[in-house]
Amino acid sequence: MANALRFLAADAVEKAQSGHPGMPLGMADLATVLFTRHLKYDAPAPQWPDRDRFVLSNGHGSMLLYGLLHLTGYASASLDELKRFRQAHSRAAGHPEYGHMAGIETTSGPLGQGIATAVGMALAERMLNAEFGDDLVDHRVWVFCGDGCLMEGVSQEAISLAGHMRLSRLIVVFDDNGTTIDGSTRLATSDDQRKRFEASNWATIGIDGHDLEAIDKAFAAARISDRPILIAARTHIGFGAPTKQGKSVAHGAPLGAAELARMREKLNWPHAAFEIPQDLMMAWRGAGKRGSAEHSLWQKRHDAAERCAEFDRRVAGDAPAGMAAAVTRALADFANDPEEIPIRQGSQKAVGVLAKLMPELVGGSADLTNSVLTRPTEMPALDLASFKGRHIAYGVREHGMAAAMNGIALQGGFLPYGGTYLTFSDYCRPSIRLAALMGIKVVFLFSHDSIGVGEDGPTHQPIEQLASLRAMPGIKVYRPADKVEALECWYDAVSGEGPSVMVVARQKVPQLRIEVRADMPSRRGAYVISAMDRPRDLTLLATGSEVSLAMDVGKILGEKGLCVAVVSMPCWQQFERQANAYRDEVLGTAPRFAIEAASPFGWQRYVADQERIIAIDRFGFSGPGVVVYDELGLTPAKIAQRVADSL
Repeated sequence: MANALRFLAADAVEKAQSGHPGMPLGMADLATVLFTRHLKYDAPAPQWPDRDRFVLSNGHGSMLLYGLLHLTGYASASLDELKRFRQAHSRAAGHPEYGHMAGIETTSGPLGQGIATAVGMALAERMLNAEFGDDLVDHRVWVFCGDGCLMEGVSQEAISLAGHMRLSRLIVVFDDNGTTIDGSTRLATSDDQRKRFEASNWATIGIDGHDLEAIDKAFAAARISDRPILIAARTHIGFGAPTKQGKSVAHGAPLGAAELARMREKLNWPHAAFEIPQDLMMAWRGAGKRGSAEHSLWQKRHDAAERCAEFDRRVAGDAPAGMAAAVTRALADFANDPEEIPIRQGSQKAVGVLAKLMPELVGGSADLTNSVLTRPTEMPALDLASFKGRHIAYGVREHGMAAAMNGIALQGGFLPYGGTYLTFSDYCRPSIRLAALMGIKVVFLFSHDSIGVGEDGPTHQPIEQLASLRAMPGIKVYRPADKVEALECWYDAVSGEGPSVMVVARQKVPQLRIEVRADMPSRRGAYVISAMDRPRDLTLLATGSEVSLAMDVGKILGEKGLCVAVVSMPCWQQFERQANAYRDEVLGTAPRFAIEAASPFGWQRYVADQERIIAIDRFGFSGPGVVVYDELGLTPAKIAQRVADSL
């Protein structure tokens, strides 16, 4: 059965003349024991909520996963798809992509991301179990990873967090083949991985990764561990390849027709490419249905459960009943109670409204809860003894936090958000990008969003981050101007599709929205927040804390006799989705000027030339925020003069 898996992988790579055969050949024994004896799944029902999750962190070995899905009977993993491995629009992409096939639990390929995402899955399983009990939630997360995954820094953040939380449902199987692309792992690392994991409160087992009995015993032991567990499996990359086994050349290139032919002889596999003997195929398909009885029992428990409807709503990701009406009422309350507060505090109030309505909303921060203001009073902190509570202490692990949030979303039943400073979004970026690739609903919250940070200086004053995040496909970037816009933006983020970035200022701003508007204009991405009853002479475009700055500029220019409209643009991506007529109405035909305390990059799409972008194209400096703003030319008087001179 393991050889059937090996040859599917080797044949597909050979046909594609592209791919990574070494890892599938080396881990086939481990995968076979897992999928035939230990993994809880039901291939004909791949969305069973209580299935075990399998994460291929070393995603370059994707043919191992595609082969497993095909052999066990996942309908979307047809033999035709495997024969189209790495071809345009094939479900069998070069690296596993979430949504392409049932059974691919997360997109992987950037090394280390899989293990870090799996930590979030394992955490979410325990949190969902604490809420709905063993009858509905009782499964594990299995991870295959390699040396590269464990060299990446994000793995340490993930390992440390999982060990601290004692996530006993997390099982990591390490492909300890001692080989990297450049050669032996001794070239670049001498870590004792078992001691490393043990130092972070993991259990560990060392085995021969080609000894089926040892593998079986290790997996059985892992299932009863009281903490996360590492199984370090000593393997041979390219197992079975006569001249390439154990060599780095087996990693990322086809074996070649001659090598593959000799491998068939060595492993006694006299079958043509992609041909699986009927008896082996029947054995594999039987393994794919091994969990059907357990699935049926689960279904009976589910149907009898008092909260089955709520469980189903949560897993499906549907909004709670009455949510829109409740948010509309809260917006009216916000508008009728104007406050001059930091936008981060307005964001906290907005999350508080949603937290009361959405038990699935779970927050957290990278050791900045009281600075980013990620936790409203309506959200209790997570208790690691019971896994009850909804606000997670991730520690100073921004990258690990972002990856874990992806895992929480992928597990189902929760909508996660987590916060740090905008400057440190750079630490989160690989995971943000994967969230965008997968289209999963996660909110990345970033405060301290400009030179307004002041005294902390240029290391903490973001400049290029906004433009960089806006340049990423598949993600919405919000920058609200006050607490009313914050609630509208948060509501749009949690009720829409895909991931979002919420960017909020540290400093106090006046509340601009004091009239009740049922249309929630921030959800359209941009709208006229201030205008006169005559044709415009110019339009000021701004986001976040600079909207109030633009309002002050408008007043100065108004005193000079100019008719100024101010447009708040909290989300470019949502604005671009609006009808042309609406966009034209908002932008107008008068000269437009953009104001933002960040890089000017990107604003060219909305203004006629670079001179009409009033932004920052250098790093800031340490000093009081008002002084930094003044020296960099972002004061009402200086901006008004610059606009007037331009006109």
